[in-house]
Amino acid sequence: MLTKQGDIAQQSRQQCIALVDDDRNILTTVSIALQAEGFATRVYADGDTALRALLDNPPDLAIFDIKMPRMDGLQLLQKLREKSALPVIFLTSKDEEPDEALGLALGADDYIAKPFSQRLLVARIRAILRRSELVRSESDDKPQEGVPEPVARGRLVMDPARHRVTWDGKPVSLTVSEFLILEAMAMRPGVVKSRNEMMDAGYEDQVYVDDRTIDSHIK
Repeated sequence: MLTKQGDIAQQSRQQCIALVDDDRNILTTVSIALQAEGFATRVYADGDTALRALLDNPPDLAIFDIKMPRMDGLQLLQKLREKSALPVIFLTSKDEEPDEALGLALGADDYIAKPFSQRLLVARIRAILRRSELVRSESDDKPQEGVPEPVARGRLVMDPARHRVTWDGKPVSLTVSEFLILEAMAMRPGVVKSRNEMMDAGYEDQVYVDDRTIDSHIK
């Protein structure tokens, strides 16, 4: 059995995920799933309460529902971005494609359409946290070993280490999955890839996605 000091030390190593959704069922099920994967969670039922908490005591990553009363997810993200670069994933419905594009333009890191696999959500969270950790290490001037070099394909330049893309020198906003799919194609230009190969590139092993998920990223 861990001592009290051991418990505190273990909790301090936990990465914390904030969930913001007016649907109590979503808050409960997602929170339980993330805790089972070793994350600590905080839940908020409205944007106003969440905004104050996210700024006062930032978690490692936040998940917002787009459609919420009082302050929706887009408004919450816009206010948050005025003061914080906290990684954010949006939960969206299938009919919210324009909102997805706006959310990415406002600075969201990724989005997942409901209904979604808990395993897929965890995979996206871990990918974004890995990227965020790399960015923090760079800002601390820590030496990076084995960091991949940028990839240039004509006017396209991809930086795998930082998940950054430019086209004609202008930054391009991509989700984590979109970046990984594009990277897989850029590494072997001219080679036609099947949907299954793009699924393997964009999602971790054992994460099930259907054809429509891939289609939503490639249009």
